[in-house]
Amino acid sequence: MKKITTVYFIRHAQSDRSVRDGRIRPLTDKGRNDCVMVTEYLSDKNIDIVFSSPFKRAVDTIADFAAKNNLKINIIEDFREQSSSSDMPSDSKHFYQYFEKQWADFNYTLSDGESLAEVQKRNVKALQELLINYKDKNIAVGTHATALSVIINYYDGVYGFADFKAMEYKLPWIVKMSFNGNNFVGIEKIDLFTQCAE
Repeated sequence: MKKITTVYFIRHAQSDRSVRDGRIRPLTDKGRNDCVMVTEYLSDKNIDIVFSSPFKRAVDTIADFAAKNNLKINIIEDFREQSSSSDMPSDSKHFYQYFEKQWADFNYTLSDGESLAEVQKRNVKALQELLINYKDKNIAVGTHATALSVIINYYDGVYGFADFKAMEYKLPWIVKMSFNGNNFVGIEKIDLFTQCAE
């Protein structure tokens, strides 16, 4: 019987965007309440180990599940969200124009921000290390929109800007990826609000 490594990526619940520092940005009240859906979904998935981006909103989204299952949350720095440019536009129209340019050219960025190529390289590297070290395990990873999108794009090249934009209001959101060793087997996207695969 073929053994499979299953990785459940959990995009964080709604966060308080009035807090500009991405590392310490907390969840909103709604976000904290919605974390229950993450716990319920993962409860029968036989999760062996839990990892997360170091950012507070990602850690807090899986904290309830980890606590109820006596699992430690292991922080992996390379799973962090994209480092934004200090001169990135803040209004939604120009914000999305900026990201559309990034998706058209993975090497595009402004003065001091990360390109999507850089975000993808470190996130995929972190994932591939998990696939080596935790072969045939069920793994949960707390993550973010851009970080998760570029991981999906690495294994499914048709996943692009329109898909990234459609993810905006999916908070929290789970993507299940399956691997045979390092070989990608398949992907399933789960809408927690309907408990249906997309």
